[in-house]
Amino acid sequence: MPFSDPNVLAVFAEYDQRHRAERERMAALPPGTMGAIRDEFLLPVGAKVGDFLRSLAIAREPERILELGTSYGYSTLFLADAARECGAKLVTVDVDPAKQDYARAMLERAGLAKHVEFRCGEALEIVAADEGEWGLVLLDIWKNLYLPCFEAVYPKLAEEGIIVSDNMIYPESARDAVRAYRHAVEARPDLQTMLLPLGSGIEMSIKWSAGNAKL
Repeated sequence: MPFSDPNVLAVFAEYDQRHRAERERMAALPPGTMGAIRDEFLLPVGAKVGDFLRSLAIAREPERILELGTSYGYSTLFLADAARECGAKLVTVDVDPAKQDYARAMLERAGLAKHVEFRCGEALEIVAADEGEWGLVLLDIWKNLYLPCFEAVYPKLAEEGIIVSDNMIYPESARDAVRAYRHAVEARPDLQTMLLPLGSGIEMSIKWSAGNAKL
């Protein structure tokens, strides 16, 4: 675990404990009932993906990081810790104010809230209203929004900026939406992309224009 700050470690431990308890609860659910109560669960990217995101952000040193899908703030913790490390600003977006309130409280306890701007509302509207560039984007939102969110973010992606998309392999129910997203990414000649078997599968797409190919 890369966290050295004891306050961040304590918050991560609480997330981890909640996730372990929720996995036991999920295992005991009757078949077909998960969908109706899905929003009650943490459903995190997992520590391996979180570590990867944190390391990637520190290495990339973006001026601004965008997280589409705050949820309860699990991945936000990793990105906020990286933002503090490399001097970036993290903007995290979610449509659910209760989830963002939870995430904000956790980040405050971790001592990282000042590095995070919480924006609550529709992701497409928030991205469209922002005129700045993004050096790193985490896409972890409803899968039917992956494609429109990509199309909204792509024009604002900085040169050598990175989009990381979660759930590229699992769950299987999202694969139609994932295929549409991947086809759109592959159609952009200035994006270099790879699928990584971390967690539920993440895809990393880097903006790399023709001029950079000569370096």
